[in-house]
Amino acid sequence: MIDSAALTYTDTLVAKFAPTGWLANAHFQSIVPSLSLRRPFVAGRAKEMLAVADTQIVDCGEGVRLLGHYSSQAAAGRPASRDLAILLHGWEGSSDSVYVLSLGSHLFNQGCDIFRLNFRDHGPSHHLNEDIFHSCRLDEVVGAVRSIQRSMPDKRITIAGFSLGGNFALRVAAKAPQAGIELERAAAVCPVLRPHSTMEVLENGWFIYQQYFINKWKRSLRRKQQCFPKRYDFSKILAQRTIRSMTELLVRNFGEFSDLDAYLNGYAITGDALAHLQVPSHILISLDDPIIPAHDLENLARSPNLHVTSIPNGGHCGFMDTFNGASWADRQIANIMFRETSVAERRNAA
Repeated sequence: MIDSAALTYTDTLVAKFAPTGWLANAHFQSIVPSLSLRRPFVAGRAKEMLAVADTQIVDCGEGVRLLGHYSSQAAAGRPASRDLAILLHGWEGSSDSVYVLSLGSHLFNQGCDIFRLNFRDHGPSHHLNEDIFHSCRLDEVVGAVRSIQRSMPDKRITIAGFSLGGNFALRVAAKAPQAGIELERAAAVCPVLRPHSTMEVLENGWFIYQQYFINKWKRSLRRKQQCFPKRYDFSKILAQRTIRSMTELLVRNFGEFSDLDAYLNGYAITGDALAHLQVPSHILISLDDPIIPAHDLENLARSPNLHVTSIPNGGHCGFMDTFNGASWADRQIANIMFRETSVAERRNAA
């Protein structure tokens, strides 16, 4: 069982997410929040953030470049902010994913600067790096965060991510001190915990989820192949019908891993991966997530800096209780950020 003293975080300032009726359905919560029909409503809330967004190519070191978009309060004609949130999307999402825009706009409208970062080969960035994306490319994301911090040394930085982005956010937090990065906190919404488990769920669960990711991944591979036709021929991978078979071929032909197990274990955050966390880190997860099995929470290392809020309903990165407003997860992350910042400021003043 989970050690509640070490892992459970109870927030008394924001009500628990307790949807009723059809809103409580895990598949509804997992699918509807990201539908394109919701985008106009979220884009409306994000209008000011998007209007001042400065597109940047981030130097991550060793020749790696990642694409991002920086929106500052100062650019919007508001008082400059000391708080910066670096937001990470999920696998085959992007900095323009609906859930990223929703959180970004909510934090921006509360006075926070926002940096929406794309992983390699996500969004319109396939041309920036010749080597292909995989989920163990942690060093370049660490390098991106370090580069952003160096360009804005006065900012208090929070890193937050969804699904695979949440997994990356927690791994960046674990590595931050030795990488020379000062993070205020990390927040992860339904992060990938044990990749083996997620792959098994996608294989054996409702077919629509696996097909959704397969379609998006194949589209991404075709774009990469178009950018580097002399380097890549993904025809064998594109002919596959499961994520497992696609991943096995990718690992075998284009990766530096001995086998599929080595690759999947390489980005797991279960076991001792988070045992030495020095950065306050928060996981928000639903017990009915159809993609991330919540039972893997039991295999997280106990750490006084890791706080887990697990609730019965919410689906995968859903937590939607209004169609066009901020989600429960958006509000929760904002509360964590600004409450903890307020506490730290009072402590420093004393």
